[in-house]
Amino acid sequence: MGMSVTEPGASGKTGEGGTGAGLRWEAPDPVAYQAAVQPGAPACVDLATGERLTYEALHRRIDRRAAWLIRCLDVEPGQGAGGRRVAWLGRNGIDQLIMAFACVRAGAVFVPLNWRLTVPELAVLVNDATPSLLIHGDGFATTAQGVGEGVRGTVPGLRLVDAASVRNGQETAEPVTGLPPRDAGAPSIIIYTSGTSGQPKGAIHTEQTAFFTATNFALLNRVDHRSVFLCDMPLFHVIGIVTICRTTLLQGGTLLLSSGFDPVLTLERLSDPALGVTHYMCVPQMAQTLRQQPGYDPAKLSRLVFFGTGGAPNPPALVRRFVDDGVPMADGYGSSEGGTVLGMPVDDLPRIAAKAGSAGLPPASVRLRLVDDAGEDVADGEVGEILVRGPNVSPGYWNRAADADAGTEGWFRTGDTARRDEDGFYYIVDRKKDMFISGGENVYPAEVEAVLLELDTVAEACVIGIADAQWGEVGCAFIVPRAGCSVTEQGVIDHCRSRLARFKTPKRIVIADELPRTASGKLRKNLLREQYRNETAL
Repeated sequence: MGMSVTEPGASGKTGEGGTGAGLRWEAPDPVAYQAAVQPGAPACVDLATGERLTYEALHRRIDRRAAWLIRCLDVEPGQGAGGRRVAWLGRNGIDQLIMAFACVRAGAVFVPLNWRLTVPELAVLVNDATPSLLIHGDGFATTAQGVGEGVRGTVPGLRLVDAASVRNGQETAEPVTGLPPRDAGAPSIIIYTSGTSGQPKGAIHTEQTAFFTATNFALLNRVDHRSVFLCDMPLFHVIGIVTICRTTLLQGGTLLLSSGFDPVLTLERLSDPALGVTHYMCVPQMAQTLRQQPGYDPAKLSRLVFFGTGGAPNPPALVRRFVDDGVPMADGYGSSEGGTVLGMPVDDLPRIAAKAGSAGLPPASVRLRLVDDAGEDVADGEVGEILVRGPNVSPGYWNRAADADAGTEGWFRTGDTARRDEDGFYYIVDRKKDMFISGGENVYPAEVEAVLLELDTVAEACVIGIADAQWGEVGCAFIVPRAGCSVTEQGVIDHCRSRLARFKTPKRIVIADELPRTASGKLRKNLLREQYRNETAL
C-alpha cells in the first residue's frame, strides 16, 4: 500500500480512497451510543466464563479500563495515550474486547497477537510494533515472559501485565475526563497478516476503516439490534476483532464470544434455541467440518439469518450442500487490509445456489477493479487482479515505507485474482502468485481444489504447482480423506479428468493426515512446497 505510519493522523488523510484529503472527523463510539439508547440490552457474553454484560455495563467497564490504561502508561492528566501500542496475547474473551475499545478511548493503538505462534515468531511482531504494554491472558504467562526476554534489548520499557491484574486495577480507576477527541483517521488497530507466504505485516486500521467495514458487513448480511452473533474466529484476525465484533456492537446486537472453534461445541451452540444464534462466520474448512459432525441437523439451524464463510474460496459443491439443506450459506471476500469487500445476498437462497462459487457483490462504499498485468481493466468473464478502493481500506502497513503490494492511485492491489459475470457477481479465482503455467496454460489451484472437494470422501484438498520436465509445471494435490473414508489416487484423477481439462488435472496425488494452516484457517502452501522440495531432494 506504499505508506508507513509513524505519526498517527499527521497527514490529515483518512486512508487510501477515504473521505477526502484534509478532512478530519472524530472517531465514532458505538458502545457509548448503544449504552445511551438501549442501556439494558445484552451486549456481549463470554461463553467460557459465563460473564454477561449489558451495553451500559460494557460502556462503564470500557471507561474504567481506559482510565487504568492512561494511568498505567503514565500519561499526563487530560492527555491521551498518543498512539502508544498495547499488545494483547490470549484467547477470545470479554477482557480482550474491553481492552480494544479502551485503547480507542485512551488514544492508544491495540495490537492483538496470534497466540498460536511460537515465542520467536511473537518476538518478531513485538519488535515491529514496539508496544509499551504486553498484556497476557490466562495460560500465556510463560509465553509472554519468553517474548519479553527475547525483545529486552530492542523494545525498551516493555511492561508485561497479566489480564487478572488489569481486571483488579480497573475496579478502582475513575473515568478520565477532558481527553482530546480521537481522530478517526489515526491508527487504532494493528492486525498482523497471517503470513502464508512470508513475513507477517502489520495492517493498520483506523476508526474510520473499522466503522466502514462494520457498516458494509451489516448491510450485506442483515446484522441489526436483533442479531445474535457467535464469534469463534480469533480476535487477532480482522474477521474477529473488526468484522464480527465491531459490526455486532455498532448495530446493537448481542456478541457471543467463544474461546475458539470446536466442531462439536460450536454445532451445539448454533443449534441451541436458548442461545438463539442468528449469525455465524467461519472459513470453508470449518464449515465442512461442522457438516460432517454426527450431530449436524439442518432443521436446528433454521433460525440462522447468515452462515458466512471467508478467508478462502468456498467450493461451489459445499455451498450447494448447505443451501439444499436450507442453511443460508453466503460466501464473501475480504482481507486484513480491506476488511469487508464482497458478500452474497443472504435473503435469496435460490440465487445463492445459482451463483455458488461467487463471493458476491461489493457493498455501497466499496469500488473494485479487475486488471491485467499491464494494469488495464479486463472484460467480464476474464481473470484479473482485484484492486480495491474505499473508506474501509487500510492506510498502510506499520513501519513499511514502501511495499511490493503498493497501491496505484489510491487502489489497493490485493494479489488475489477474480472474474466478474454479466450480473456483476465476482468469483475469486486464486492468489495471483499461486497460479502456475502448465504447457503454456494458466492453472488456478483453487479451481482444481473446488473440483476435488466435490468428492464427499475428501475432507480437505490443496494443490500446488511443481516442476515438470515436459510441461514446465504440473499440479500436485494434497488430500485429506474424510474420517472413515478411503481415497485412491486413480479415483481422484478419474474424477478430475471428468470435470477438468487434462492440463488442470493433478499429475501427482499425496494422501495426507492433515494440511498446514494458519490460525485463521488459511492453507500454508509455502510449507507444502517446501515439504515437496525436501522429499524430492532425498
